[in-house]
Amino acid sequence: MTIAVTAVALTATQTYAIATAVPLGTTESFAVLGGQSVTNTGPTVLNGDLGVSPGTAISGFPPGIVNGAVHSADAVALQAQSDLVIAYNDAAGQAPDASIAGDLGGQTLVPGVYNASSSIGLTGTLTLDAQGDPNAVWVFQVGSTLITAPNSSVELINGASPCNVFWQVGSSATLDTDTTFVGTIMALTSITLNNGATIEGRALARNGSVTMDNNVINTPECGSATNGATTNGATTNGATTNGATTNGGLLGGVLGGAIAGNTTTAGTTGATTTGGTTGATTGATTTGGTTGATTGGGGKDDKCRDHDKCRDHDKCRDHDKCRDHDKCRDHGKCHGEGEHQGEHQGEHHGQDQGEHHGQDPRHMAAS
Repeated sequence: MTIAVTAVALTATQTYAIATAVPLGTTESFAVLGGQSVTNTGPTVLNGDLGVSPGTAISGFPPGIVNGAVHSADAVALQAQSDLVIAYNDAAGQAPDASIAGDLGGQTLVPGVYNASSSIGLTGTLTLDAQGDPNAVWVFQVGSTLITAPNSSVELINGASPCNVFWQVGSSATLDTDTTFVGTIMALTSITLNNGATIEGRALARNGSVTMDNNVINTPECGSATNGATTNGATTNGATTNGATTNGGLLGGVLGGAIAGNTTTAGTTGATTTGGTTGATTGATTTGGTTGATTGGGGKDDKCRDHDKCRDHDKCRDHDKCRDHDKCRDHGKCHGEGEHQGEHQGEHHGQDQGEHHGQDPRHMAAS
């Protein structure tokens, strides 16, 4: 019986239910957001937005520096405060995994939801261990105040991210001199940062003020990774080609030159390819950074004055009738020193070398 109880205790301290990342909404871009006012003394640096709502007072900038936008009781700040209420309630409503009390200094905590019924403090170092999981989340529910001692710190190890640390504080938070703090502080009342305190995260106060004194707050970049962008109804999934042929199977009519089955991307570096496109394509569209040319031309070749006697190349509906290819007096200009309309040397209109719209290979010899 004793062994069974011990096993449960060990499990409870090492593995908790998965805490959920708090949805910050528009507050994600804010380094500081106050409810009543924001005040600063000294050369504070905010790497993120600064706002206040419904109050209007922002003072101390300059000498403080805001590397972001400043919003005083405008629509953006109002929306941010609305989103802060949602985020605060989300953090407060998550089911706790463990109870904490007193001082967090000297502890190492794995991901989870930690609840304190009253105030908590931090003297020394609190270590947050992600155990190799970059998506690990910590939510701290503090019933009353959060107060750190001078030179205290929160440290992240084993893949922990400041994007995933949240402090829901039931009244006010105070970071004392030279505290190095990590995470998003969401305080019901006010937040005070004493001289030299830094935050890798955010200081967000719902109803009161945010007061700063020679601080640095870095808003972490926590945007979600995307698997591609949608362009003209086609989704790209990060695949790139380097002058290769994409077997996309384009179906439908292509205006400005028909392409059946294969699309050749000529000289494309780092471009994104979209396979399996159904429908009509107008011209040719290159998605991504392209150096080189794209297939799907068939426009008028102004340099070739007598190109197969079809001056407007699009009007030559039966290309096989233009058999006297040598009548192109300046063949080099037509093909751009071996190229025609941005295609590979030795190719004509994106077809395989030795072919000309399905004609006899002898036609290539004439070229």
